[in-house]
Amino acid sequence: MSRDRGSATVWAALVATVLGAVFGGVLLLGQAVVARHRAASAADLAALAAAATWAHGPETACATALRVARAQGAALAGCRLHGELAEVTARAAAGPFTPAVAARAGPPRASPD
Repeated sequence: MSRDRGSATVWAALVATVLGAVFGGVLLLGQAVVARHRAASAADLAALAAAATWAHGPETACATALRVARAQGAALAGCRLHGELAEVTARAAAGPFTPAVAARAGPPRASPD
């Protein structure tokens, strides 16, 4: 009987440690998802802004994309214009994660009827 004394404390400590590790993993996964969504939103909006101002030249369009990305809390990692088509890459940080997401915007394609 005296051999089992205190074993519940050891098991409780073990369970608490495992639950803490699982909770930490879930938090990290949540930060990764948030960072990805922020980067995607910033890239989409920046690409739309660049495509809307393409007629003013690539410098102006990319400057507009940079302003929009910064307003979304992201950094602009790349901006290229191919005529009316804008390709933008944005990075947004959340915790230890800084994913880069690319987006493209421009006029709609004609449907092949």
